[in-house]
Amino acid sequence: MIMSLPQPNFPFCAVSGQASFKLALILAAINPAIGGVLIAGPRGMAKSTVARGFADLHPGEHQFITLPLSASEEMLVGTLDLQKVLNQQEVAFNPGILSKANNGVLYVDEVNLLPDSLVDLLLDVAASGINHIERDGISHSHESQFLLLGTMNPDEGELRPQLLDRFGLSVKLTNHYSIEERVEIVKLREAFDSNSERFILQYQTQQQELKAKLLAAREKLNQIKCSDGIRTMIAKSCSEANVDGLRADIVWYRAALAHAAWKQQGEVTVQDVLAVEELVLNHRRNDNNATSDSNNSNNSSPESQHRNLQNNPFSRPDSTKLETTQDNSSEQSAGSGEWGSMAPEQQNTSAAQSLVFNSKLKNTQSLEQELSTTEIAAKKNSGNFLGGARWGINSSNKTDWFNTLVTALGQWPPEKLKYKKAKQGQQKLNLVLLDTSASTLKKQQFARAKSAVLAISEQAYLKREQLSIFGFGNQKIDLLMPQKRAPKILRQWLDQITASGGTPMKEMLIQAVQYQKQLLLKSPSLLIKTFLITDGRVTQELSGIKLTGESLLIDIEDSAVKRGKGQKIAQQLEAEYYLLPV
Repeated sequence: MIMSLPQPNFPFCAVSGQASFKLALILAAINPAIGGVLIAGPRGMAKSTVARGFADLHPGEHQFITLPLSASEEMLVGTLDLQKVLNQQEVAFNPGILSKANNGVLYVDEVNLLPDSLVDLLLDVAASGINHIERDGISHSHESQFLLLGTMNPDEGELRPQLLDRFGLSVKLTNHYSIEERVEIVKLREAFDSNSERFILQYQTQQQELKAKLLAAREKLNQIKCSDGIRTMIAKSCSEANVDGLRADIVWYRAALAHAAWKQQGEVTVQDVLAVEELVLNHRRNDNNATSDSNNSNNSSPESQHRNLQNNPFSRPDSTKLETTQDNSSEQSAGSGEWGSMAPEQQNTSAAQSLVFNSKLKNTQSLEQELSTTEIAAKKNSGNFLGGARWGINSSNKTDWFNTLVTALGQWPPEKLKYKKAKQGQQKLNLVLLDTSASTLKKQQFARAKSAVLAISEQAYLKREQLSIFGFGNQKIDLLMPQKRAPKILRQWLDQITASGGTPMKEMLIQAVQYQKQLLLKSPSLLIKTFLITDGRVTQELSGIKLTGESLLIDIEDSAVKRGKGQKIAQQLEAEYYLLPV
């Protein structure tokens, strides 16, 4: 058998730039109580390279364990030791990744793509520090305290807020390099790839000195003092950032202590507090949580929100507005001459309208419910795959070894394998395409459209479904909310969205088709329902565009003489049609 040798890591000290990234890792190594580090940035930013290089510097003999995205729940928490069961007829526990990572580093590359089932398990263990196992005939618990290190590309999906909050520090990487920096980085990588042993040897002294400094800082940590004035400064800064809870205060204090220890000081200074500010607040700052009235503060205006949140890959899904594409061609929409010169305007959501729409929308779903019932009845006996499980079988492809061995009564191999029950249901996404052109501002149509979005969001929240919202108007397409679990409260965020310009509906639909394809490549079982909310003021030919899954056009037109454009668009898209009542 051919054994492959482990690949050497690129030396941490040889990494050019990335000062904030390296500082965050150093602080977390000095004080693991900080709670982990999350690094977000585009592809090709050496996120994994730096993280793995950090493994060679982590103080002590602690493990650096990688959690692969393909890991099963059994691999993560541990399971039945089949070898002992077969050889010794003894039920024993086989430790998993959480056991191996105890007192070490648990590294997750592309942590935002981690399956929800594994995220739930990580959250439980991260909160308690104990891994409790009650499965496969095993009742076991063990300590599992680890430094969680995660990297992610925000363009590939967001991170669940519950897990995001578990990271003590966060770093946002940008790909803005000077020409000289780019040349230097490529040279270093070439030197490492051509002869890694020689390259590592060149940095051996620096690596040893850095590791010694880390150990000295750890020993110094418990001797650092912090005045009440510094504590008050941290508390005021957290309050001004509108952070949720007190976790930011605690992490900030611990990070400042670690920074002071790194500098071999005896007391935390203002400079220490400021040095770690962005690392603590990057993923916690809520710039527009304080008020729903944009006139109360300059920072709560839609323009300032857009500037602040566009630069924040950790922004909460209920406060995100990211411009993704722009096309100024005159062919994009009808009415650009009539509406294009108007300044962007806001219209607030009406509570009464949202309630009316909520009840009406339930009626429009009767077809969906009736179809589902019919399909289930027709396919129960056929064994066709539906809703993530085989009808009539209700089992997964995961072997239930405990029940298999119990049933076999010691016989090996067993005559029949037992399988674990399949998880019911499929992940569902409500994709909203919101017309944000200036024509929707007539007769409060835009306010009614927001009410429709609010109703969709409320129902998705109750059903624990996902939500994604695009806006199209003013000759551009905005990703207003990336794919995420529907938030509980959306009204304040909706009120900040403005409308202006023409209607690039065709471009929006084409981009929506591509967006759906990307989502299905990542999650083939995802069910998508698309809601197109528009007044229909467009002259573009839309036939031939086919959205995935079910589609519903919600017509917000309010005019004495109906032009019937919404119905025609629905027919072209093969979508259901619904006229929003006035």
